[in-house]
Amino acid sequence: MTTRQDCVELDAVDPLGAVRERFSLPDGVIYLDGNSLGALPVAAARAVDEAVRRQWGEDLIASWNKHGWIGLPQRVGGRIAPLIGAGADEVVAADSVSVNLFKLAAAAVGARGGRRVVLTEGGDFPTDLYILQGLAGMMPEVELRVVEPGGIEAALDDRVAVVLLSHVHYRSGAVRDMAGLSTTIRAAGALSLWDLSHSAGVLDVDLNRAGADLAAGCGYKYLSGGPGAPAYLFVARRHQAALRNPLSGWMGHARPFDFVDDYAPAPGIDRWLCGTPPILSLTALDAALDAFSGLDMAVVRAKAGALGDLFIERVEARCAGKGLALASPRDATTRGGQVSFRHPQGWAVMQNLIARGVIGDFRSPDVIRFGFAPLYVRRVDVWDAVEVLGEVLDAESWRDPRYQTVATVT
Repeated sequence: MTTRQDCVELDAVDPLGAVRERFSLPDGVIYLDGNSLGALPVAAARAVDEAVRRQWGEDLIASWNKHGWIGLPQRVGGRIAPLIGAGADEVVAADSVSVNLFKLAAAAVGARGGRRVVLTEGGDFPTDLYILQGLAGMMPEVELRVVEPGGIEAALDDRVAVVLLSHVHYRSGAVRDMAGLSTTIRAAGALSLWDLSHSAGVLDVDLNRAGADLAAGCGYKYLSGGPGAPAYLFVARRHQAALRNPLSGWMGHARPFDFVDDYAPAPGIDRWLCGTPPILSLTALDAALDAFSGLDMAVVRAKAGALGDLFIERVEARCAGKGLALASPRDATTRGGQVSFRHPQGWAVMQNLIARGVIGDFRSPDVIRFGFAPLYVRRVDVWDAVEVLGEVLDAESWRDPRYQTVATVT
């Protein structure tokens, strides 16, 4: 059984240990919610201050050229690319995950001839399902087919244009077989579209090796780009000429500053831009990516797995018989950067933990999630967090009325 001293000693030789210094972490808090909002990178705070005070404040509109604002979507996309196994010319930072999924799914349907079925699994991240429902609602010829988990392969036929799946399931943390499913989807004549929101920055994603066609992900979870950070999208090079962005905004134009009336899509990945880039948030995300400089994502993934394994071991030893049930895969190779447990009073338990300085989150109806961002979470943090969880469950202090009121954001 792992002891706290074991954790201290392992942290001392952790190859990622010094990376923690790249983040601003409040004293007295164990932050295990990087799967929802990454901690603040020190470089991001400095970069935004520079962009606001000097670039915007002094150089004003000249900054589009002088400080390269106009190229930030491509620059940030190119920095994300190696974290997800893509080429720099296959990724661009833009919009939100929801908007990007709409753009990519609509483009896929438009490019697959008479195929008009969009296929996905039920129980996946809600926005993904809502976006597909909206797409089908505005295009009557499009059929949305939602199958039970594990039913994708059986549902593939010659009418399916695109299959949308999350690489890591948001509630359980289960990792899907991207390579296997992408191969199966391609063999059926459809395109694969992957949501990387819960995997980029914590797993060693390799889109090109896996044969993925399309992907999108957010910048504010493990990438630590800040609340509401811009998302990104990936279009494999082999598909770029054939796919058309349905949101044909001016930044996706081949010559946006010619201001002509007719739309002509830009070549390559640039055509997936739409409106004016959000410079301050892109600046924060750009600087946040400095934290990944020099890191091997296989090492990052290995640490995430080790932290999750330790958490499961400690919870099952310290909190046995206290109403917790593991809701994540036990095998780290099939689990993302989070571990989820079910508890009938999950909301109240999590609020009690947060009040004690252990920050995770809750997902309805009864799941408490703990995210292990390997760049700043230590083994001793995991050990201490479980000790607090045990104390909360032993004392049943979560029954206090102040932990019962459900907030707007859960």
